[in-house]
Amino acid sequence: MAVNYSAKEEADGHPSGGVGVPGGGAVGGGGGGAVKTRKPDNTAFKQQRLPAWQPILTAGTVLPAFFIIGLIFIPIGIGIFVTSNNIREYEIDYTGTEPSSPCNKCLNVSWDSTPPCTCTINFTLEHSFESNVFMYYGLSNFYQNHRRYVKSRDDSQLNGDNSSLLNPSKECEPYRTNEDKPIAPCGAIANSMFNDTLKLYRIDNDTRTPITLIKKGIAWWTDKNVKFRNPTGDGNNLTALFQGTTKPVNWPKPVYMLDPSEPDNNGFINEDFIVWMRTAALPTFRKLYRLIERKNNLQPTLQAGKYSLDIAYNYPVHSFDGRKRMILSTISWMGGKNPFLGIAYITVGSICFFLGVVLLFIHHKYGNRNTSADIPN
Repeated sequence: MAVNYSAKEEADGHPSGGVGVPGGGAVGGGGGGAVKTRKPDNTAFKQQRLPAWQPILTAGTVLPAFFIIGLIFIPIGIGIFVTSNNIREYEIDYTGTEPSSPCNKCLNVSWDSTPPCTCTINFTLEHSFESNVFMYYGLSNFYQNHRRYVKSRDDSQLNGDNSSLLNPSKECEPYRTNEDKPIAPCGAIANSMFNDTLKLYRIDNDTRTPITLIKKGIAWWTDKNVKFRNPTGDGNNLTALFQGTTKPVNWPKPVYMLDPSEPDNNGFINEDFIVWMRTAALPTFRKLYRLIERKNNLQPTLQAGKYSLDIAYNYPVHSFDGRKRMILSTISWMGGKNPFLGIAYITVGSICFFLGVVLLFIHHKYGNRNTSADIPN
């Protein structure tokens, strides 16, 4: 008679229950139980019989690929590199470590220095800045990417949760409470917020004309409208809403006094504070400080000439060998000044084109030779 068996039985090499014998039990069935095996099932997937595609690399496919990559990458790299070089950028290091620096007198400033130390740096722009200008502050040797530092915040508190306002997360330790009062905003990130004040002036015939610096519009829209919110309650009096909390240890004033003249730029939704709370990935970084908008198309935003930078030096960096910078920069469709991307495209394209030429020469010289050989018996 016919015996039915499955693919698994075929893979195992014998039926799972043995062959039936008239008048008796199963033969080879181990007492009626299935024979255990570690062999994979006889399927296309487990036996690696699925259809696959493997490219066959020949001179006819490799050489065109190298030349095409080279011819595409090199022009793109040149375009990006030229665009990056057309971006105007001017940088001033005002740390004050050099004895001749006007800010050397402020080098050993502390968080609670009263009144703040001030210094002025004069500089000259050799070229005009035509489009909108972005003013950044830059810090060096400041590791915002440290794991404990990054975790030292309470996102619920920053999002306006009233319970977290008075009972911050333990992740904020040791900047969770001060004098038995909860800190708002808590954590090491908020406690170390950059607080230098920068003012820019144009000097024309010994007359200083202030440059309008716009402080709103420097934060990400999602941060300003989604991630950061002030506490809710009766009325919009932030002093009352933050009652029962205290300022961070290193702050000279509480969070509801960051910008009292602008209610929509005060408290947790202050844009300088929001920009600082977005931590940097590298120890040398820059953050947007102010915007300088172009007033008309007939004149550049910043004309070439003499300028002065007034600095209220509040932020100490000498203790950890850090440095502070002020950067003026324009932008393009690809962002700020960054020649690396263009250089990378040009380098990769040049290497591919060079390899294509070398391989073409090798193929032309040796590819037509008769490579067949008699195999001895």
